Amino acid sequence: MSVKFGVLAIQGDVRENVDSLKLALEEAGIDGTVHEVWSPEDISTLDGLVIPGGESTTIGQLSLANDSLKEIKEKIQAGMPVLGICAGMILLSNNASDRIVSMKQPLLEVLDVTVKRNAFGRQGKSFEADISLDGMGVSKFNGIFIRAPSITHTGPDVEILSKFDDMPVAVKNGNIIGTSFHPELAGDLALHKYFVSLAKN
Repeated sequence: MSVKFGVLAIQGDVRENVDSLKLALEEAGIDGTVHEVWSPEDISTLDGLVIPGGESTTIGQLSLANDSLKEIKEKIQAGMPVLGICAGMILLSNNASDRIVSMKQPLLEVLDVTVKRNAFGRQGKSFEADISLDGMGVSKFNGIFIRAPSITHTGPDVEILSKFDDMPVAVKNGNIIGTSFHPELAGDLALHKYFVSLAKN
């Protein structure tokens, strides 16, 4: 059976995630398609969704304006796998704050974590670091942190997939994965392959 993945295309690293998902499906030998999605109608037919990095307030407000957030939340609660990257993880979280500015944005409140935006600093403080994705059996992964949020609290059912400087930077909560870093820029498909396998199971 073919699976259908989408990347929320309102703002952020859309093309990079589309390409990563296509390659991940191919390498994993999974029959599937990948689409840019914009509307609740697009989202309603998906088996898996990536909410990319970008500007979380913009993504949240624009998604709220066209009712996409309601459809996304209902699909996640029904079991659809979702990967939230950086801004996408913020949007999924139960609670969020910002180290630098006041924050007004909607949250889906489906990922039982508390996050702090811009925890590692603004764009100029972006960096790369080798991390391990121990929860996935990956010993070395190129973590690219761009205006990255930190995860300051995890709920009891949240599995920590990776840490950096003793802070969680990748988590799994049932069918939801959240990362502080940008796996679509890493040149490594390990995380996208892990994600597409969730929709196949």
